[in-house]
Amino acid sequence: MTSILYIGGTGTISAACVRRSVALGHEVTVLNRGSARRALPPEVRVVQADIRDAASVRSALGDARFDVVAEFLAFTPEHIATDLDLFEGRTGQYVFISSASAYEKPPRRLPVTESTPLRNPFWQYSRDKIACEDVLVGAHRERGLPVTIIRPSHTYDEQMLPTLGHWTDIARMRAGRPVIVHGDGTSLWTITHADDFAVAFTGLLGNPAAIGEAFTITGTHAPTWNQIYGWLADAAGVASPDLVHVASDTIAAFEPELGPTLIGDKAHSVVFDVSKVQQLVPEFRTTITFDEGACRILAYYDAHPEAQQIDEGRDALFDRIAAFVRSAG
Repeated sequence: MTSILYIGGTGTISAACVRRSVALGHEVTVLNRGSARRALPPEVRVVQADIRDAASVRSALGDARFDVVAEFLAFTPEHIATDLDLFEGRTGQYVFISSASAYEKPPRRLPVTESTPLRNPFWQYSRDKIACEDVLVGAHRERGLPVTIIRPSHTYDEQMLPTLGHWTDIARMRAGRPVIVHGDGTSLWTITHADDFAVAFTGLLGNPAAIGEAFTITGTHAPTWNQIYGWLADAAGVASPDLVHVASDTIAAFEPELGPTLIGDKAHSVVFDVSKVQQLVPEFRTTITFDEGACRILAYYDAHPEAQQIDEGRDALFDRIAAFVRSAG
């Protein structure tokens, strides 16, 4: 039995990993501030502390040691520095969740592998993840930090809609209003269900062959964006959604906040080679494709009206973009 500390533990990816770790019989502790976004199995020990407050973490954990510390909430080198102060020497494996958006954009060749350069000049989030990796790799080389780096791409579960407007897009589809799709909708996008991700992730925990290594964890399912929106429309009961294709640069001009995630990631076809992680976790594969995933998402939201939150600002933005594109011919 492996003792695992999850920092976070209730997010899209981490909740699925916690569930699988429990199912595999591991001893699981979750540390977070107490705001559970997703329910935890009853077997989980929950420790309430703010990972940004080192003193509160020390007080909450005492002198506990863990075979694995899985960090889902570190986004800057400063966060990593705090973690190293807290956990170095107290765990046999520190697992850092980086991001596949750290790989070079636009990609010069596909599929992307772990040897693809890390460079994203468009998205600060990605550059910060790269900087975190640099700190960890340096600590591994200099003093043997037992680190494993994980690079997920777009991972979802039933609570996470993968489109620009999230539930707002579904509401617009059902109302017969235009839905904005970046680009021409034909680029390929690797989208991975969290339950599939968890198989690969938990297979690396406590595995000596994973120490000092980086792994891309995504599925092998790479539909087009038109398919993604189309499957959501099917699941929402919309036979002919009004999809309006708009260049990513144009969307970014209307809403600069969307620029980094589009131009720095989603605007490009991205397909990954996951043979490296499959060598260590041969049971890992795609079992949930997005046609099924879309049905699960709509079933969840239709059963939870309180989750059907419309972003009024994004809703108005989509109207402006659609009007501009159609007036331009």
